[in-house]
Amino acid sequence: MKNERGMNCPVELTLGLIGGKWKGIILYHLINGKKRFGELKKFMPNITQRMLTKQLRELENDRLIHREVYRVVPPKVEYSLTEQGESLKNTILSLEKWGKNYQQQKL
Repeated sequence: MKNERGMNCPVELTLGLIGGKWKGIILYHLINGKKRFGELKKFMPNITQRMLTKQLRELENDRLIHREVYRVVPPKVEYSLTEQGESLKNTILSLEKWGKNYQQQKL
């Protein structure tokens, strides 16, 4: 039985939602709480503003992050994990742990 994205495999679905170069990193930085666009950009200096905007929109459309717009001058926007995004916390932290172990073995 295929899911709403037309994929048979749950791993394919998951990687489709969080895969790629930036989405997992964005989710990782949101684990510890809300971040503004500029904060996320500082954590990922190699991402372009356009790509960060695109990735944030996709994560928001997939209901993994929430975008809160505050009606102040200058405009203030914060991003945070949704409940669905929070459910990825252990997965993201496992990836962090795996990456650290891999990195140490390569030294």
